Amino acid sequence: MDRYLASELLPPFLFGVGTFSSLGITIDVMFELIRKIVESGLPVGIAINVFLLKLPNVIVYAFPLSTLLATLMTYSRLSSESELIALRGCGVSVYRMVLTAVVLSFLVTGMTFVFNERIVPAANYQATMTLQKALKGDKPPVAQQDNFLYAEKREVQLPDGNFQKVLARLYYADQFDGSQFKGLTIIDRSEKGVNQIIVARAGEWNPSQNIWDIYNGTIYLVAPDRSYRNIVRFKHQEFKLPRTAFDLAEKTRDYGEMNIAQALQQLQIVRLSGDEQKIRKLEVRIQQKVALPFVCVVFGLVGAAMGTIPQRTGRATSFGVSIIVIFAYYLLYFISGAVAETGLFPPFVGAWLPDFFGLAVGILLLRRVAQR
Repeated sequence: MDRYLASELLPPFLFGVGTFSSLGITIDVMFELIRKIVESGLPVGIAINVFLLKLPNVIVYAFPLSTLLATLMTYSRLSSESELIALRGCGVSVYRMVLTAVVLSFLVTGMTFVFNERIVPAANYQATMTLQKALKGDKPPVAQQDNFLYAEKREVQLPDGNFQKVLARLYYADQFDGSQFKGLTIIDRSEKGVNQIIVARAGEWNPSQNIWDIYNGTIYLVAPDRSYRNIVRFKHQEFKLPRTAFDLAEKTRDYGEMNIAQALQQLQIVRLSGDEQKIRKLEVRIQQKVALPFVCVVFGLVGAAMGTIPQRTGRATSFGVSIIVIFAYYLLYFISGAVAETGLFPPFVGAWLPDFFGLAVGILLLRRVAQR
C-alpha cells in the first residue's frame, strides 16, 4: 500500500514543482531581467546566468506548494474512485492511509531545509553580485552601500533606578565602498559634558592598531550650552572608536542571502547597535527560516485529510483548492510575522503560528473523516 501510494504521489508532486517553479521564475525573475536587458543594456549571457542562480530560491517555495497539490490530487482521486473505501473495508484506518503522505512530507521538509541552507543563500548572493557588477562596471560591489546610518547606544541609569538606552554616537556616511566610509559624519555624545561632531572626507578601520583613521576632516566641539567651543581641522587623525560600524557595513546582506549561521552572526552584530526594531526583525526572520520547511508536513497532512473526504473532484478543482489553502497560509504567515516584528508576539510565535494553525486544521479534518 505504501509503495502504491508513493508511486501515485510522485507524478503530481513533480508536476507541481515544475508548474509552480515556472510561474514563480516567470513572475519574480524573468520579467525583471527582460526589463534590465531592454533599459539598462544587461548582456543576455549574464541575464541567463542570473536566471539560473535565482532558480533554487523559486524551487524551495515550490516544494511545499507541490506537496499540498500532490496529496490533495492523489487522495481525492483515490476517494472518488472508491479505492480508499476498499482499503477501509480491508481494515486499513484513515490515519494509516494518510501516514504515507506525512512520511513523504517529512522527506520533502528535509530536502527543503537542505536547499534553503546550502544552496539558496549562496546562489542568491552570487546572483546579486553578478547583476550589480554587470550594471555598475568592473569594480565588484561587495559590501558596498549608500547612505549608511548606524546609531550606537549606551545604557544609563535613571534617578528612579530604571535603565534606559540613550544615543552615544551617530555614524553617517554617503557611501561605503568595502574598505572606506566616504562623506563621513560622526556625532559623539559618549562622554558626559563633552559633545563633538566629526565631519570628514573619508574614514577607515586600522586593524593593526584597532583604531579609526579619518582623513581631511573638521572637529566641532560643542559646549554644554550647545554653542561651538572650538573648531579643529586636520588632514589625518586617529580616533579610538568601536569597530561595530565597520562590522555592520561589511557583513550586511539581504535576509535571503544568509543561511541560519550567517543570520545568527548578523544578529550578534545588530544587537551591538541597540536597534530593537532591527533586532526583532532579524529574530523573526531566523525563526521563519526554520519554520518554513515544516510547512511541507502541514500541507501534506491538510491535503491528504481534505482528499480523503468522499467526493468527486478533478485536477482543476484540486488545483483551485490548493491555491485557496496556499493563499490563506501565506496571508497568516505575513500577518503573524509583521505582528511579531512590532513586539506584540515573541519571534517564535510569529514564525510558527501558521504551522501550528495549519497542523491543527489538518488534525481536525482527519478526525472528522475517521469518525465517518
